[in-house]
Amino acid sequence: MTPLITTAGLIGGYKTARSTGNRQLGGAVLAAAGAGAFALWKRDAGTGTAAALTAGYVAAFGLSHPLAKKMGAWPAVYTVTGAVAAASLIFGRRR
Repeated sequence: MTPLITTAGLIGGYKTARSTGNRQLGGAVLAAAGAGAFALWKRDAGTGTAAALTAGYVAAFGLSHPLAKKMGAWPAVYTVTGAVAAASLIFGRRR
């Protein structure tokens, strides 16, 4: 479930910001998905893992910006989204 939530947050946040021209609204989508994912990761994998995965989610968002200069905006968003989804599948499972 969390890979879907983080995917919605990263792709949906970017799409929202781009479509509306409102970066804060895109950030709200990103933040809401991150909060939801954190809650599920905490329940399933514990607080420490949830904090690490959330840090990775936020770092992926930040990394997408310089990556976009090298490969384009959408490819960058898809790349970091895939990385976060994979990390969620590997580390965010129930103990």
